[in-house]
Amino acid sequence: LQLVEHDGGLVQPGGSLRLRCVASGFTIEHHSVAWFRQAPGKEREGVSCIDSKGGSTKYTDAVKGRFTISRHNGQNTVFLQMNSLKPEDTAVYYCAADTASCGIFPDVPFDYWGQGIEVTVSS
Repeated sequence: LQLVEHDGGLVQPGGSLRLRCVASGFTIEHHSVAWFRQAPGKEREGVSCIDSKGGSTKYTDAVKGRFTISRHNGQNTVFLQMNSLKPEDTAVYYCAADTASCGIFPDVPFDYWGQGIEVTVSS
């Protein structure tokens, strides 16, 4: 049972990246999936969450209007489209999955976690 993040990297301020979280060994069809991030020297922060049907999403205030979470259950994949990136978005980004809803996000006790991928926003 595995979650793997893809497509991080270095981007200039104002640029965009789309992260992918790909599940293997289980289907995410009945799972809520979330993105977290941890910047150097800071605590882990919940970024966004999407419920199993994709009809409900949550975002932390710092990314509202810039980030969009979506999912493609047929591809067993969740996406995080990140636009208008800022240096303060620099962090290791993790995806997580759980059968619970996003209702108490970011306090959902997610069962499955990826290893994380670096995103650096710098000129």
